[in-house]
Amino acid sequence: MSGVIKQSSRLVEQSTHFAFGRNWASYADSVTESEVKEAEEGLRRLAGGGLSGTRFLDIGSGSGIHALAALRLGAAEVVAVDIDPDSVATTRRVLEAHASGLRWRAEELSIFDAREEALGKFDIVYSWGVLHHTGDMYRALRCSASLVAPGGLFVFALYRRTLFCRPWKMEKRWYAKASPRAQALARAVYVALFRVALVTIRRKRFATYVAQYGRGRRGMDFYHDVHDWMGGWPYESASPRQVDKFMTRHGMQLVRKFALDRIQVGLFGAGCDEYVYSSRTER
Repeated sequence: MSGVIKQSSRLVEQSTHFAFGRNWASYADSVTESEVKEAEEGLRRLAGGGLSGTRFLDIGSGSGIHALAALRLGAAEVVAVDIDPDSVATTRRVLEAHASGLRWRAEELSIFDAREEALGKFDIVYSWGVLHHTGDMYRALRCSASLVAPGGLFVFALYRRTLFCRPWKMEKRWYAKASPRAQALARAVYVALFRVALVTIRRKRFATYVAQYGRGRRGMDFYHDVHDWMGGWPYESASPRQVDKFMTRHGMQLVRKFALDRIQVGLFGAGCDEYVYSSRTER
């Protein structure tokens, strides 16, 4: 039992995770109005409209771009939390620069330590592509859902389970601890193979693909996403059926879902299914 407790307690230590924060700090330096607009549209699509007057919790704030998008869509208050101090610093920098005078705060906090007594309840709890990197995805889902106000929304995205999840898990464990030089070499190999597949199988020009990458992808960037994908440790994934079974069992009701429309082989990575659940009962 003591070993289980020790392992669980380490989930809140940033040292056990890939350094996502440094990657998103670099990305934030290149963010333009176009990327922010894409983030707004992605959030509007998931939330089903604007966020006027809502309390919004961003779990795993990363670059801070989606906390900013929530404020621009009318959220009355945004609380952004992340386990990575670099992500928290970047979120604060982005919001200080672009959301002056609006109500927000950014804190270094693991979802496993998030408590209603300290944070309160939220009309929208948002976590895109984060909870599968916590080391205990289902516990993270449960903790996040507990912060949704009655009738509120839980908006999240998780990696779809693929045939290649096991080898990617091994790669990520290695990459997260590899030297910068080894990481750069691994990325170069990945990009070269991806480029060949893109041109020969999908008949697309690589340069065009990279230039248009952020469109419809919440304002993201191809090369930062490659680093994020290859280093994303811890790593878990789930099928929509598994997610719905778990969420229903914990008192949540599906509102809408944007699921990948094909079997995911996962040779070059896993895509994310997007989910929106509502809180059905007072918890």
